[in-house]
Amino acid sequence: MSNYLSIAAVTEAFRQVLQEAAGDSGVAGATATAVRPTSGINDGQPGNPPVAGVNLFLYQVTPNGTFRNADAPTRRSDGSLYTPTRAAYDLHYLLTFYGAESSLEPQRVLGNVLRVMNSVPILTRKRLEGIKMSLAFLAAANVETEVERIRISMNPLNLEELSKLWSVFFQATYHLSVAFQASVVFIDGSEVAQPALPVLSRNLYVRPFEQPQIEQVLSHPTPTGETLADRPIVVGDTLVLRGRQLRGEVTRVRIGELEISPVEVAENQIKFVLDMPPFPAQSLRAGVQGVQVVQHLMMGTPQSEHAGFESNVAAFVLRPVVTALAVPVSSQLVDGVTLCSNDVTLNFTPRLGVRQRLVLLLNEYDPPGNRPAWAYRFEVAFTPPNPADTSLASLVTRVVDVAAGDYLVRIQVDGAESPLDPGPDPRNPFYVDPRVTIA
Repeated sequence: MSNYLSIAAVTEAFRQVLQEAAGDSGVAGATATAVRPTSGINDGQPGNPPVAGVNLFLYQVTPNGTFRNADAPTRRSDGSLYTPTRAAYDLHYLLTFYGAESSLEPQRVLGNVLRVMNSVPILTRKRLEGIKMSLAFLAAANVETEVERIRISMNPLNLEELSKLWSVFFQATYHLSVAFQASVVFIDGSEVAQPALPVLSRNLYVRPFEQPQIEQVLSHPTPTGETLADRPIVVGDTLVLRGRQLRGEVTRVRIGELEISPVEVAENQIKFVLDMPPFPAQSLRAGVQGVQVVQHLMMGTPQSEHAGFESNVAAFVLRPVVTALAVPVSSQLVDGVTLCSNDVTLNFTPRLGVRQRLVLLLNEYDPPGNRPAWAYRFEVAFTPPNPADTSLASLVTRVVDVAAGDYLVRIQVDGAESPLDPGPDPRNPFYVDPRVTIA
């Protein structure tokens, strides 16, 4: 575990290594410092580089690529910390050499530094522990406790990179320089992780990946046993899903945010009822619905349901069912035709969402043969009586200037149209319901 003093501790330990190398270079008075490179002019920075020797300057810190994601993730799904944060860095240093050029002192110190760093390219635990004794402000450093040793390696810079680096030192004259990198330096967070109980038992589950596939959504069987794909789907119907690999360990059908248990499950077919408990019919809305097969897995001790496989989403149109009752308001005779205004009460199954679009369609029932049938279309605007309501089971709307007579009633909810009853005789189909009398 390494605290925030790790970078300073590594810099001081590196400086001490350079101090020993400079002192052993044969250059009289050679020392090692760790200050900003200058040209010898007092620029307000504390300390000056040595007259002869080497100066160490940390000019860049970068994340270590190897350990950058070693601690991810550090938190549980509820946001609580289960392991302290931990960051890994590489330290980039510039070594600048000083001395009398006439006697090649900078090059002599450089040569001995390269020899020492090549023979012992790591910062030993003994040295890292020793800096805590020499500098009081580093007494709390604990970088020596890390398992990973800090390695010092030369970082060759080309002429362009070196010139850019020296350009950041204001009014500093270039001196013989090389770059080194110290890696890897860890800094641990100060957060305290919440302890967790040890794992009591372990379970290993190996299952082949078998994704269910829905190919068809069909309506309930007809009295003859035939299943029709084009039969209108309304609340209360039994739907049939056909496809592949539909049977799972625990199989359910998902519509919107609800899941229901089907009444029949086979490998290539599933049947379920739209309004069977616990599927509340009032939660459905007319319009396009998405249906999905969800297969849960039983795992754990004791066993419980876990997320498993999910099929593709298949779409079907849920058609609304409507009944209507008209109450006369007024009437007038125009060109021999009685035109009426009525308040029509519409009752919906499923409930009508307050944000859905509603259209009322009226078609004359059993018109005479000497003229075309009357037909009317009304855009219905409505507001729930209670602002908190999100759906309506019924509403009252006014139709104006409708010729008196019996009419077949249809509604369109978000484009989904209510079906009409074709009558009891399939050999002579004729729409008979739902009807309303306008008078």
